[in-house]
Amino acid sequence: MESKGITCGRIVLASRDHFFVWTEQGEVEATLGGRLRHVKSCLPCVGDWIVLREGNVIVDVLPRRTRISRKEPGRSVREQILAANLDVLFIVSGLDQDYNPRRLERYLVLAKESGTRPVILLNKADLQEDSEVFVRRTKEQARGVPVLAVSALEKRGLGEICRQVGTGETAALVGSSGVGKSSIVNALLNEDRQPIAEVREWDGRGRHRTTQRELFLIPGNWFLIDMPGLRELEPWAAPEQVDDAFADIAELAAGCRFRDCTHRAEPGCAVRNAAGLDQSRLAGYRKLKRELAFLERQSDIRLTRESRKRWKALEKEARRHPKRT
Repeated sequence: MESKGITCGRIVLASRDHFFVWTEQGEVEATLGGRLRHVKSCLPCVGDWIVLREGNVIVDVLPRRTRISRKEPGRSVREQILAANLDVLFIVSGLDQDYNPRRLERYLVLAKESGTRPVILLNKADLQEDSEVFVRRTKEQARGVPVLAVSALEKRGLGEICRQVGTGETAALVGSSGVGKSSIVNALLNEDRQPIAEVREWDGRGRHRTTQRELFLIPGNWFLIDMPGLRELEPWAAPEQVDDAFADIAELAAGCRFRDCTHRAEPGCAVRNAAGLDQSRLAGYRKLKRELAFLERQSDIRLTRESRKRWKALEKEARRHPKRT
């Protein structure tokens, strides 16, 4: 779309208030227009479709089909949008010291809230003699979610990754630092485009080499966003999304005597009385429920405060400019 100095494009790289945008004329550098610069909730992110005016100034962000968000790190109760207009969310875990079922559960809640199709990639399969043990274990917890054992180092499983994304669709890689997200990007592109670093031997963690979110065109005509590792992950989601990510516990909860059962000490709790239920998984379920319920309450309080501030500003402006009779 192009009309009178106005054109549309898609953000492929974002760094604070500096952006690279794909347009019909090619890639351009762009900056934020005044309104967007001062309204934090309107800031564009990688994957956004935006409107540019003459001079490559971003003046508007078009409605998002989907988005993945977390609570902004720190004390503030605000949404941080990580990427937009995605179809598939690749949740990457390393089959080394990084493998953590509790963290995977959080990423699944993130995916469920966003409306994207989650796919779990168990990278570094070359480090395990029987990676299928981890695949089976993960599938038991993530019902209905594809789980792939891959190795970016050996370029194993790349075809399976590509089959998860349709032509023209957009996917993103999320996971901790050091799980091999950038190595997967390089393997899919068949070139070293993203910098990588070795993980530390003593704790299996990697350093943050990817410092910004960037979108790539993958052979096969689909798009992939590589994102920095997330040190903190508190999904920006509704509490009910936890039940979707913990389908086994939600099914058991349907048999509890009380509808609002917290699965702690209530009589007739079908969850606590279930045989073979992983207690650490139940603890993770409870913790996420508490976090998201608190986040929901705090968000309501924040929205109420902001609404009051807006009304006060309007009232003040009305007093300064009273209607003439």
